[in-house]
Amino acid sequence: MTKAPMTKAPMTTGERHSDVVVLGGGSGGYACAIRAAQLGLSVTLIEADKVGGTCLHRGCIPTKALLHSAEVADSARTSEQFGVRARFDGIDIAQVHDYKNGTVERLYGGLQGLLAQHKITIVNGSGTYVGGRSIDVDGTRYTGTSLVLATGSYPRGLPGIELGRRILTSDQALELDQVPTSATVLGGGVIGVEFASLWRSFGAEVTIVEALPRLIAAEDPWSSKQLERAYHKRGIVCKTSTKMVSAKEAADSVRIELGDGTILDTDVLLVAVGRGPRTSGIGFAENGINLDKGFVVADERLRTAVDGVYAVGDIVPGLALAHRGFQQGIFVAEQIAGKDPIPVAEHLIPRVTYSHPEVASVGLGEEAARTQYGDICTVVYDLAGNGKSQILRTTGGIKVIRSGTKGPVVGVHLVGDRVGELIGEAQLAVAWEALPDEVGRFIHAHPSQNEALGEAMLALAGTPLHAHN
Repeated sequence: MTKAPMTKAPMTTGERHSDVVVLGGGSGGYACAIRAAQLGLSVTLIEADKVGGTCLHRGCIPTKALLHSAEVADSARTSEQFGVRARFDGIDIAQVHDYKNGTVERLYGGLQGLLAQHKITIVNGSGTYVGGRSIDVDGTRYTGTSLVLATGSYPRGLPGIELGRRILTSDQALELDQVPTSATVLGGGVIGVEFASLWRSFGAEVTIVEALPRLIAAEDPWSSKQLERAYHKRGIVCKTSTKMVSAKEAADSVRIELGDGTILDTDVLLVAVGRGPRTSGIGFAENGINLDKGFVVADERLRTAVDGVYAVGDIVPGLALAHRGFQQGIFVAEQIAGKDPIPVAEHLIPRVTYSHPEVASVGLGEEAARTQYGDICTVVYDLAGNGKSQILRTTGGIKVIRSGTKGPVVGVHLVGDRVGELIGEAQLAVAWEALPDEVGRFIHAHPSQNEALGEAMLALAGTPLHAHN
């Protein structure tokens, strides 16, 4: 990569130097800071808000806490099916928020303790990149032998749709002080289907509007079909291949016009059309950091065009996932410390959608596998044949893909309640290029959903046990 020329920075009131300066205290930033400190480097971490970033405060953790409350609500509704006499009397949204916020605060306290334990200098303030390996915060310049950019992402909006009290992004949706009677979700990606799931469990009538032909379009089409079928049974309306023309907020509702002429009146509209990189207005483009559609241009080792400056997390093109940020932060810290870490390929990063049912995957989908390998074999094991899944009353399945007829496992796709917990073994199988019979011969505890993954591997190896002809 060509190196950009250094630009002259404004006058500052002082300068402080560390081995590593990290701009942004979210998943990628704080992981980099901790690992660098573990390797004996002095570290300064600059964060405008709270360490932990979007994931801890406005994303992964609070959303999954709400989804667990939603799961409890569903359990209360269906308790008599399991011989338990319970009654669902509604949602105490204030108590739900207390539970959610308490979870966040405990994890936040733990993270602060970790950073203090590793003697990481925390600077609270908005940092601006001023060229070279320098960040300005309120007139003080922080320089590093190495600089890591980790400024994260924000919820995207749409032109012509003005946010308000009833037209929300995921940030505002997390803090709603009442359960909507009806909700429309614009966007059928991970964020959209998760909020649709939890609002439906809370009792709302929910409609998802997605311009693409299917929900969770980044997943294998089989997974999309399974989720759409489950959502239909739950009473969630999925309008795919449908665009939104307009959305107008009134005092007590939002009126939405769709491309097919349908008019929807709904309590709230969630705009869930993805997240954008937080790279504007902080000096990146002005001082030599190359951007492409707002994302930082970095090579396979996460180096930018400026010598000694790296980028990690959501500002680097690819999956906007906290655990990707963790891995990239650790990778960069080890590289700065003189080690030779191996990059993790994007397709080997596990993906989980925490809806009801859950969707999880790792490796290649069927179309990508055919493109790469030509000849492939696939098998789907239905969770109807799995004892623990029957106990849980969940439907779904596990789809496994191998290259050729004798090649390794190249993709695993799972749909069903709690299947996200199976993704660890699936990741190992794909990353280590395991053969289906190698995985299948290992003993999987009975009864467990993990057993279903073993059964799928046995079926792909041609030696199924619990399978009907």
